[in-house]
Amino acid sequence: MVNKVDHIGIAVQSIENVLPFYKDVLQLQLLGYEEVPSQQVRVAFLTAGDTKIELLEPMSEESAIARFLSKKGEGIHHIAFGVSDLEARLKDLKEKGIQLIDEKPRIGAAQAMIAFLHPKEANNVLVELCEKQRGEDDEQ
Repeated sequence: MVNKVDHIGIAVQSIENVLPFYKDVLQLQLLGYEEVPSQQVRVAFLTAGDTKIELLEPMSEESAIARFLSKKGEGIHHIAFGVSDLEARLKDLKEKGIQLIDEKPRIGAAQAMIAFLHPKEANNVLVELCEKQRGEDDEQ
């Protein structure tokens, strides 16, 4: 079902304030920025080998990331697994009784198709499944 760990999402109050740690201390390469208005989030992508780090900054107080930050503070928000045929994966999970946040894929950062599983299914870890178009892995 899972092809790889695609990325780890980290909720932050300010990308600019935390970016020096990831770039200068950990020496991760900054791939770029993106705004995802549908999720009211600004994203910075960094590369850590084959896995990406996704810094998530809220664009409004109503965003899911702003709610997460107010409840839990900065830190790991989710882990994303790369899958193929996301729609079929969601159907299979639903049939197995897994609680889904998204029953249908939606567009996320980097134009990937994404869907989230309810955290209670994974011991309070928010799991994202993402399906990227061929060749999209090298782009951000």
